[in-house]
Amino acid sequence: MSIALISLASVVRRAGLAACFALAGSSAWAQAPTSLLDTIQSRGALQVCTTGDYKPFTLAKDGSFEGIDIELAKSLAKALGVEAKFVQTKWSDLLTDMGSGKCDVAMGGISVTLDRQKKVFFSSPYLVNGKAPIVRCADKAKFQTVADIDKPETRVIVNPGGTNERFVRANFKQAKIEVYPDNVTIFDQILAGKADLMIAESIEVKVQEKAKPGLCAVNPDEPLQYGEMGYMLPRGDGPFKAFVDTWLHLAKATGEFAKIYDQFVR
Repeated sequence: MSIALISLASVVRRAGLAACFALAGSSAWAQAPTSLLDTIQSRGALQVCTTGDYKPFTLAKDGSFEGIDIELAKSLAKALGVEAKFVQTKWSDLLTDMGSGKCDVAMGGISVTLDRQKKVFFSSPYLVNGKAPIVRCADKAKFQTVADIDKPETRVIVNPGGTNERFVRANFKQAKIEVYPDNVTIFDQILAGKADLMIAESIEVKVQEKAKPGLCAVNPDEPLQYGEMGYMLPRGDGPFKAFVDTWLHLAKATGEFAKIYDQFVR
């Protein structure tokens, strides 16, 4: 066989192998299991669970929602090419609603915890945060540490079902703990003298300090407990989590995240 014929045979053989690989790849793509990423795009809507009671992240107002994570949810939906549809939930129902398929993602100042991680996925953390007290300004010097707070005469008020309540019950064994159901008006209870303090995320106590004269955040830049916030995602769906993480990375890299954050915090 001539050198020319050998070369031609090699080319044909390589082309045949390439076609086989291409066909195999095409077949594998067609047989890949459907991800929530595909379902959302087919549906045309991103279902976002949010509590609507956690300023500056999510706040129900006049039949709609506003806040850092509300605007970021709209950004995520736009990246997916769909509409954001908000589903109101409660802190105590977050995991149940995620597991039932009621929402594709939960957004609104949600702390990343190992207990939650056992049942759901989280996006990459988007904010480092921590627990800090908020008190009447006249009492600020009295409540600097966990030991200062955990005394029989101290009245700690807490919203139910979330990491605030979990922190309070884990760390305060002597203080009086009152569960108050409305996370929007809970700070007014402190101003009215019906409670001495609340434990919340450091960013939240900073915002409430500005919003409610007479209340002071206690050492919010040196919180009582380290924490991170992320977006809650259905367990087991890698492609959707990868998309959310990529969108979040680009939102931070392009300055979109900082612009939205500053709109509600600065």
